[in-house]
Amino acid sequence: MKRIVLIFLLSVATFTAFSQVLPTWESINQRGYPEWFSDAKLGIFIHWGVYSVPSFASKEGYAEWYYRGLMTSDDRKAFQERVYGQDFHYEDFVPMWKAELWNPDEWAELFKKSGAKYVLLVSKHHDGYCLWPSQYAPGWNSVETGPRRDICGELTEAVRNKGLKMGFYYSLPEWKSDIHRWYVDPDDQIGTYVDTHMIPQLKELVTRYQPTVLFTDGEWRNNAEQWHATELISWYYNTVGKEAIVNDRWGEGQQHGFRTPEYSAGITLTDRPWAECRGLGRSFGLNRNEPLENYMTSDELIRHFVTLVAAGGGMTLNVGPAADGKIPLIQQERLLDLGRWLDINGEAIYGTRPYHKFYEMKPVTVTRSDREINFDWKRNSPDPAISCDHFQAQWQGAFFCAADTYTFEIQTDDKAQLLIDGKTVIDDVRKNSQETVTLEKGQHRIEVRYEEDDMEATIALYWSSPTMPKQVMTGFQMGAMLPAMGLRATYSCEQPWLCYTQKKNALYAIALDYPQDSLALSVEKPQDGLKVNMLGTAKELPWAYRDGKLIIDTSGLKYADLKSSAAWVFKLSPFLSGYNQ
Repeated sequence: MKRIVLIFLLSVATFTAFSQVLPTWESINQRGYPEWFSDAKLGIFIHWGVYSVPSFASKEGYAEWYYRGLMTSDDRKAFQERVYGQDFHYEDFVPMWKAELWNPDEWAELFKKSGAKYVLLVSKHHDGYCLWPSQYAPGWNSVETGPRRDICGELTEAVRNKGLKMGFYYSLPEWKSDIHRWYVDPDDQIGTYVDTHMIPQLKELVTRYQPTVLFTDGEWRNNAEQWHATELISWYYNTVGKEAIVNDRWGEGQQHGFRTPEYSAGITLTDRPWAECRGLGRSFGLNRNEPLENYMTSDELIRHFVTLVAAGGGMTLNVGPAADGKIPLIQQERLLDLGRWLDINGEAIYGTRPYHKFYEMKPVTVTRSDREINFDWKRNSPDPAISCDHFQAQWQGAFFCAADTYTFEIQTDDKAQLLIDGKTVIDDVRKNSQETVTLEKGQHRIEVRYEEDDMEATIALYWSSPTMPKQVMTGFQMGAMLPAMGLRATYSCEQPWLCYTQKKNALYAIALDYPQDSLALSVEKPQDGLKVNMLGTAKELPWAYRDGKLIIDTSGLKYADLKSSAAWVFKLSPFLSGYNQ
């Protein structure tokens, strides 16, 4: 018996030793990612802090970067001086952040109803203010000042009571640190800050709350070695266990973590899990200066979410509560609408994997008149119908000028061309470029082409001459015989109109445009016994397979059968066994 017990203990010790994650990328990647994250698809991001008191940025800006705006003296500084006075400081907002209406149980209930499976709270943003009683932030945390509550602890308990996973966002650097001020002190002198502040504070947070998700940020000015990425990731995995997962923001050279595209059209990489992070508007922290049109409608949110899932990803959708602790009603409405859609169609979302064809595309074109070419769409697109990434723009018109030598300049983030009278003046510029040409007096044709890749979207056209200072070019005409009306602008892209997901032996076709009488799917011929129905109704729909397409007859569906809007899911089961999960 003693021998059996000894063998058992040795076996356990051996298993434990081999199951430990070592501080190497090889060991960390071998450990892999927990299945629950790939199944979850939807999480809730929460940006709430001192910056929630002013709640201000430019119309397209990040309100949580308020302190950085004071550092650089941008419009945030002017706003603060105008509203709060010349002698008001960022620290003076802390007593004003009272969170007097905050109820963590109400938040958790809302997140549960939204269909989310995990929650990510910003435990510390770049201003260094902590939402837990960190011994490494004395007098600069939510327990000693401001709300005087352990926000991390209270929300963790409420979220887990609802059966959701809890995670934290943690900023690696800080703008206000006495040891190393991010963006001010030399990047290569961050070592003491990392060793004496960042590492022990991060370990304090993890040890105290055991977060299932750890989302680091602010890494981009240093490399993974300087952040001690392998040591921290392996320690975190060994501390929290098999369900733990980290993101991919650990500095240059990082080789692990779920991908986190931000305000994008999504990605199509399937080598590791990913979830786009974005707000319902264009800011993470609440921005009171943001116009209504910046907010996604419920239908836009649902459709965008579907395209992300079809490509093998998910979404970490942000809410920006007000300083009093209430989530704005428009944000609550969007979450509840998404949750109602998922109540009906979640079968085609949760636990699914991408089909070998993510979606079917259709061309989309928007035409309008633009007075000038001077756009900074940031993370937006020119029109709600146009994708925020991978779109093209073309401007055509005419302008009048005196005989002179003119310098034309294009400032852009991607690729652009300028043609005058059919001749290329600036060809395939990336970033900024200028060329000088001599023009005769009279009218000249002009054409500008722009190709947006991803991330920021900006383009501006300037001109100048020996007698005219540099300025944005205006005064365009649509044609030679018309008064000045601007340029004829054509924006184009391809957008998904049909998305696919799969789970077990079922294929789900998610139509983003409702099929009136029939839906044609470009898929392989199904196996015998296939049944087709739209989720939300038990009606079995007739189908036929011809000319390489599976054609579903939807003419029998009535208005009363449509239990959801924005996107309609058709389940095909059993489909091809070769694509089983």
